[in-house]
Amino acid sequence: MTTDRPDTLRDLVMSTARGLRRRWVDALEPWQLSPHEYRALHVIGHGDGPRLGDVAKALRIAPRSATEVVDRLQDRGLVERLPDAVDRRATCVRLTDAGRRTVRELADAREADADDYFAALTDDDRAELRRILGKLR
Repeated sequence: MTTDRPDTLRDLVMSTARGLRRRWVDALEPWQLSPHEYRALHVIGHGDGPRLGDVAKALRIAPRSATEVVDRLQDRGLVERLPDAVDRRATCVRLTDAGRRTVRELADAREADADDYFAALTDDDRAELRRILGKLR
């Protein structure tokens, strides 16, 4: 015998997160970037020419994987490698002008997508959701 039961809070939160992620993957399509590549651009753009190892650490991936992500971004002209001024064995990475422009465009797209997604909520609903999620985080 099965009984209908309402979704648990966990299920609702997970379903919402998956929905947001799917929307974000779709929103990234015009730039032909994966969420992982977007996160790498974000990390690189918010650092002061971070080392590849720092990018890997921030993304919680192996250094070799970070190298592959940076290779793809460099091939597209979004980032460039440069020698570390302190340690010549290390390589740093920074956004190019095209990379900075792309990051700005992505920030605008992400904001517009969030506005669309949360449009069904009133300002009070958004404030309450922000408060509750902040408390859980």
